[in-house]
Amino acid sequence: MNYANIKEFDIADGPGVRVSLFVSGCRHHCKGCFNSMTWDFNYGTPFTEETTEDILKALRPDYIQGFTLLGGEPFEPENQKVLVGLLKRIRETYPSKDIWCYTGYTYDVDLMEGGKVYTDVTDEMLSYIDLIVDGEFIEAQKDVTLLFRGSRNQRLIGLHGYKAPEERKHNLKK
Repeated sequence: MNYANIKEFDIADGPGVRVSLFVSGCRHHCKGCFNSMTWDFNYGTPFTEETTEDILKALRPDYIQGFTLLGGEPFEPENQKVLVGLLKRIRETYPSKDIWCYTGYTYDVDLMEGGKVYTDVTDEMLSYIDLIVDGEFIEAQKDVTLLFRGSRNQRLIGLHGYKAPEERKHNLKK
């Protein structure tokens, strides 16, 4: 698996200050995608054990709230096989830090047994994730006022009792 970028101080892709990994490889090819260079599975840098160690080190400070996984597409079957090991290490090393994952696949259809990208490691991967932002980006439904997502069809789904943040209430005068 390749990755496009690691952000060590991300404040856009989840609450608080986060470490974010942008993986390479995506079959969705959403019109208006902000990260279309990551569609190519060969884009970026090979993910290695050293990459895992770098991420774990970046997560160490107390002010880092959590880890976010996005791309590209983390739930492409090729990516799941590598990412499940990374997520396991993060959860074991930092059990109090939250883990978010952005996917263009639909949680309750594509990621369930029999779903489009369900693999032998999907359930384990989901067991380490606290919140999924699911659904393809749809340019016609783009809404910059939404919390932590780009289009109205996308959902914030808390897993394992994790509470998804509520939408901000805007008091805009007309």
